[in-house]
Amino acid sequence: MKNIVLTGFMGAGKNAIGKRLAQELDLKFVDTDNIIEKEEGITITQIFKRFGEKHFRKLEKEVVKKVASGEDQVISTGGGVVLDQENISNLKKKGIIICLWASPEVIRKRTEKEAHRPLLEGGEGRRPIEELLDYRKPFYEKSADYIIDTSHLTMEEVVKKILKYLQTV
Repeated sequence: MKNIVLTGFMGAGKNAIGKRLAQELDLKFVDTDNIIEKEEGITITQIFKRFGEKHFRKLEKEVVKKVASGEDQVISTGGGVVLDQENISNLKKKGIIICLWASPEVIRKRTEKEAHRPLLEGGEGRRPIEELLDYRKPFYEKSADYIIDTSHLTMEEVVKKILKYLQTV
């Protein structure tokens, strides 16, 4: 089976849905951000603060390249992975890219109590979310084989939609 790659903005449900999907399909679950944190020994937030986004994206690219070469896995990517065409090319070699989408309001609700969102720090309300979503939307759309809006769906409903889609490819 090809890898199932979940892309999308923070708070869209990539990790929760990815874990459930991997369980359902009896595949390995891989979280690229988690791998980066383990390899670096610090959190993504600390990487951003100490070294900046450019350094983080370099680390992300290396991890994506390694992970994308594997098989039989559900891969949850960081929200900005789609900004680099090399990442997308590597992920598509052995994978199907499914973008999980959510509205700015839903993302704000899902992420407002989480301190580990470095790109949203210092922002008030929906504005930074809307700006990042607007910027990234074309990248998500261009790279995805399938897009699901998770805003008003349960985790089980999203997993069912993905399973149904996988039967067609």
